[in-house]
Amino acid sequence: MKVSILGLCLLIMSVQWCWAQQKNVNAPAMSSKNSEQEIINLSKDKWRWMSERKVDSLAALFHEEAVFVHMGGTMSKNQELDVIRSGMIHYKNVEIQETSVRFIGTTAILLNKIRLVAVVGGNEVTNPFVVTEVYVQQSGTWMLASLSFTRLLTP
Repeated sequence: MKVSILGLCLLIMSVQWCWAQQKNVNAPAMSSKNSEQEIINLSKDKWRWMSERKVDSLAALFHEEAVFVHMGGTMSKNQELDVIRSGMIHYKNVEIQETSVRFIGTTAILLNKIRLVAVVGGNEVTNPFVVTEVYVQQSGTWMLASLSFTRLLTP
């Protein structure tokens, strides 16, 4: 009888512990909706600033150690800003077709499926890309740590 009561108590305690764990797991997902929209808005601002060549706004957004991966190679923060400032790449228009955001701790990973119209070396080009944007949160501020373009084979 004592074993049955002890087993029942342990069962009740384990169910309560599992229920408490489930609530804790779901709580961040609900609060991340605001963060998700914040990252999406920040990404849209970034595309607009790139199009308008607002290098000062971009400099504040880009982390000092950020990396930028293009079809032609990789760049540092300063190299990317110089390319935008000089007009070597002019991001004329970005049509965002799909967006998703995932969080890992204080890191946000945004995927954008886009159609990009850009002027590269004086030639206007249009390409379909999936762009991976990695944001890190430092002192309550989101900063872009990585921007990678993956060209899609379909138009």
